[in-house]
Amino acid sequence: MAWSRLLAWWRLCLGLLSVLVCLAPCVNLQPAENINYNLVHSWADKLGMELFHLGDFITRRKEVQESFKDAKVVSRNGASIVDSMAKEIEMMMDLKVSAVRRIMDTAENTALSHQNDMADKMFSYYNAKEMLEPGDPVPPIPTPAPDMDKDIGEPLIYVQPKVVVLEPRPEFHNTPVNFSVSSVHVPVNVFDRAPDVIKAIQWSENLDQIFRDNYKNDPTLSWQFFGSSTGFMRQFPASKWRKDVPVDLYDCRLRSWYMEAATSPKDIVILMDGSGSMLGQRLDIAKHVVNTILDTLGTNDFVNIFTFDKEVSPVVPCFEDTLIQANLGNIRELKEGIELFRPKSIANYTAALTKAFELLEETKLSSRGAQCNQAIMIIGDGAPENNREVFELHNWRDPPYKPVRVFTYLIGKEVANWDDIRWMACENQGYYVHLSETAEVREMVLNYIPVMARPLVLGRHDHPVIWSQVYADIEDTKISDYLWDMNQCENQKADVLEYWKVQDRMLEPSEMHRRKYRRMKDTWNQPLDSKMYQFMTTVSMPIYDRRENATRIANILGVAGTDVPINEIKKLLSPFALGVNGYAFIVTNNGYVLFHPDFRPVFQGYILKPAYNSVDMIEVELLDDDRPARDFNPVLMTIRDSIINQSTGSKWMLVKNHFDDMKRVARIKRQYYWTAIKKTPFTLVISYPEQYGVSHMDIRADQEIHRISIKGTNLRSVFSGKRWKIHPDWLFCKHSNRTFKTPEIELLYFLERMSEPGWRWPGSRSAMPPEHAAAMFCDRQLMQALVFDARVTGWFSNNTSFNSKDDKGNEFKQRFGVTVAFLATHSGLTRWHEFHSNAAEESGVGETFSQNNTRAIDEIWYKRAVDQHFVREESFVYSVPFDAGESNSEILVTASHAVFHNEGGKTAPAAVVGFQFQHSALYKLFHNITGNACAMDDKDCYILDNNGYVIISTRVHETGRFFGEVNGAIMKRLLEENVYTQVTVYDYQAVCFESKNDNNASSMLLSPLFHLLRVGKWLLHTALWYIVQLLQWAPGVSSHYADMYGDSNDTEPPPPEPHPEHHGRNGNGHGKKDDEIWLRYLTLHRTRLKACDMKRELYTLFNEKDNVVYNMTAHACERPFVVLPIPFSNLILLVIDQLCPRDGSVVLTVNPQPIDYHLSVNDSLACYKQAREFNRMRPTSCISRHANESGIKLCGKACSVYANLGLLLLCHILSRWL
Repeated sequence: MAWSRLLAWWRLCLGLLSVLVCLAPCVNLQPAENINYNLVHSWADKLGMELFHLGDFITRRKEVQESFKDAKVVSRNGASIVDSMAKEIEMMMDLKVSAVRRIMDTAENTALSHQNDMADKMFSYYNAKEMLEPGDPVPPIPTPAPDMDKDIGEPLIYVQPKVVVLEPRPEFHNTPVNFSVSSVHVPVNVFDRAPDVIKAIQWSENLDQIFRDNYKNDPTLSWQFFGSSTGFMRQFPASKWRKDVPVDLYDCRLRSWYMEAATSPKDIVILMDGSGSMLGQRLDIAKHVVNTILDTLGTNDFVNIFTFDKEVSPVVPCFEDTLIQANLGNIRELKEGIELFRPKSIANYTAALTKAFELLEETKLSSRGAQCNQAIMIIGDGAPENNREVFELHNWRDPPYKPVRVFTYLIGKEVANWDDIRWMACENQGYYVHLSETAEVREMVLNYIPVMARPLVLGRHDHPVIWSQVYADIEDTKISDYLWDMNQCENQKADVLEYWKVQDRMLEPSEMHRRKYRRMKDTWNQPLDSKMYQFMTTVSMPIYDRRENATRIANILGVAGTDVPINEIKKLLSPFALGVNGYAFIVTNNGYVLFHPDFRPVFQGYILKPAYNSVDMIEVELLDDDRPARDFNPVLMTIRDSIINQSTGSKWMLVKNHFDDMKRVARIKRQYYWTAIKKTPFTLVISYPEQYGVSHMDIRADQEIHRISIKGTNLRSVFSGKRWKIHPDWLFCKHSNRTFKTPEIELLYFLERMSEPGWRWPGSRSAMPPEHAAAMFCDRQLMQALVFDARVTGWFSNNTSFNSKDDKGNEFKQRFGVTVAFLATHSGLTRWHEFHSNAAEESGVGETFSQNNTRAIDEIWYKRAVDQHFVREESFVYSVPFDAGESNSEILVTASHAVFHNEGGKTAPAAVVGFQFQHSALYKLFHNITGNACAMDDKDCYILDNNGYVIISTRVHETGRFFGEVNGAIMKRLLEENVYTQVTVYDYQAVCFESKNDNNASSMLLSPLFHLLRVGKWLLHTALWYIVQLLQWAPGVSSHYADMYGDSNDTEPPPPEPHPEHHGRNGNGHGKKDDEIWLRYLTLHRTRLKACDMKRELYTLFNEKDNVVYNMTAHACERPFVVLPIPFSNLILLVIDQLCPRDGSVVLTVNPQPIDYHLSVNDSLACYKQAREFNRMRPTSCISRHANESGIKLCGKACSVYANLGLLLLCHILSRWL
């Protein structure tokens, strides 16, 4: 027995020993250096030299540098540049103001001369929504007599639409227009045949002549318009109305340019009755009233909303004791707050009025708010008393002047206590309105505008000039929410379609994560130059009714205005004068940017951000000071104060400039200069880098255009061939009365004119007044530089340097698959030369490059090359697209190198040369140099760029990705060893998505609509279930559906196999539990847009010469990698020991991450920003009182009882039956 036990133990020991022997290779007992440092060093050196020789030969950079030897380098005078640009903009804006003033004068005089005209209800005009073009089908004339209009008690009037010829014009963004007449837009809530409306349409048709004269005098004018106080808008030139949403919701009286011109800035307190009687329809009407009032406010107004029952409470708790600026973000916060409001108990009007008066008084005493008009707006279903004591105490101290107007909105059809609430308005220079239907809310609410405008009208002669904040030319300001809802519906449709493709695989965590990531990635798309919208500012003036009977009611006729597109202002800035990485921007009196290179108003390519036009300048100028988010540097705040106060100054600052879709960052020192644009609320700021912006290239006197023309040089000949383009957004030359198909054709036209005898350079970019009108303008300094650059680089695009007999050229072309070489100069000229694999011309190579790379110094590869020059002069910058690994097409590598010109101790960037070649050829070169070493399982090799993105990997799908997402543990080590440095960039223009609660409109116990909503959601739930079943059980139907609506270009990697746990017992994978999971997953979970702050952790190489980390060898698993710089490039070579354990939990990302401000449950970002409110400069114009206003008694009509004959008849019949 003992022997058997000993034998068993012996066998056990042998078994354990055999296991240890088998596991021995997996134990980390490698030699001290598994990666040969010297070998890796030789790889990096050889790769760098190969690429440098390729770039040196293909780009002919030395020849390019030699071409600029005759140029000179001079100092850049920032103060002079900003002053010159500001004067140009001021001159242009003066012309727009003059045009609007002429419209205003003509409108006032025309209305006065037609005061006795009768309204012609059959008057025919160009209705923007109904007018026809030649060939359009004419709508049939109604044969029976039109029905009676129940609202006005008269037969409906039919007037046949007028016919107009429209022609697309590029200056109006190819909108078809007619320059002979104007068109009229009438809102859906306005009856165009009402006497006061049709009469105003009649006399305002006489404005067409002044519209035409204005455009003749200044062909750069955009849309001109007259917005009538009756609701219609007359616009020139005539065009059909474009609808952004299914329903036409546009009303000119709700636009900022109208509201700010019609009323001076205002402080408003809105009081909403919270008594228990405010239920059902009354609550809906009341909320609609509040939202409409909020829509009439602009960035120069201040507002707050309080609900009152027994207590007075703000709808947004953190806004309790203050008035907040009525920008888009704050207005959105108030609207969301009012949606959550629930009526409770008895309303205490005395407490509410006292709170409102005290808040307005405190605001005025503390010099906050608008410091102009003040008003209280009361919304309720009746007041128990008139609260005379409160008004005597707070508003009647200095009769007859009453500093606070009171506007009252009585809600409900059957109301008893209307006299007290009307008395409040009439005795406090306000207006009273009775509302019983939702449809009448907008028109009734807008009655407060003429009342607020009375001091302006009574003054008559003072017409304030108003410049609006930047805005998108869209029909409805709420289009963002509509587009986002449509986007969510499209996502749900995509989910159903994908379910048909992959079925239960969609429940796999990896699939769900991939789908969520892909959609979030779409929301991060924030293009700087969106073509979806035209951004503009508008200059406007009020138009007063000067008729004798009008003075007793101080009637405002409307507002005249014209749009000024932001792109037209940018053309006056001469970016050429600022150089590469230089830029200009404009700041308003509120500190918001009118435009800025980092102004990103759109996300996902086509949706406006919720608070897109209230971006403060300190939110886009990011100082490199390592402060926490929204802890702005006092130096920056001081500069901001100087700018909004319209002072003149300058300052150096260290800043962080992000670029390339916020995935790269540069830390540079910049110089700022600023000065006021006179007679406007705007201040112009320019900025350029210290390192290479203080000097710029210039030509010598003997190289000027007129001198080389005298010598016999044909100016057009220096632009021979087709392989060149100029910057499409720069203003080289322009003709006031002509348009050209391309900027290149326009340039050639002017070059011919310059060659003619008697050519003179016009002195201003802006169109001059009629007596000084010049048909054309050319930027003299820019044109001189452009012609010089074209003349000295004309050889670059010729094919003679790379003919078929050039063995070295053929070798490079074959080895590297070079497709194009290019040259871009500081004057905006781009040249290129295509390389073809055979003698036959291959179309598309140069065309593709020239279509996407025409912006010269504004291209990313140009900017990066200039920055890289100060890291190492002889180096090239290499890059691949970020999505290169996801693409099925050939990946192209772009390489660029900056050419500087030196003279007299000064240096300036003259041009950037570069080339594009096939990524597969680079990978092949890398493989040939490293042999099979990087193909083995024990090593992983990467080439990374200076921002940490993968240029070369043994796994091609990783190309373009950020390395921290590929191998976070090693990226973390590279940070710790100072190979890379981490730079935090804050995005104060981000968009987040919060869950939308569909049940927050009103209580389920108070509104029957809630139960209808539940039925609708059940129907949607059931319909989705049947769709899923149809796609599963009807292959024929589902395949047809997929062919029609499916995405045939799906580039996502194939999904994993379905998990067995997800299959039901019936064998086909669709048990009841799975169906329930899918119904929950496919049901649309709606979210709403929300402005928020995010941050990105970006990375850049630690560019210290002789960095010791590059001399460090690998040391087992303590340091399982070798990293070395690749000479003459922005790249590093990284070789990793794969045998060492890898911590997959460490992931570093450059994707945006939310910023946690540690807010309380009821607080939001708007609350956080409000507590850190910035200074602002108030508008110079404030007209809030007039001595004669106390004589105006018009304050709204009393309630009337209307008898419904049908209802009376029904009651009579029922009474007889019962």
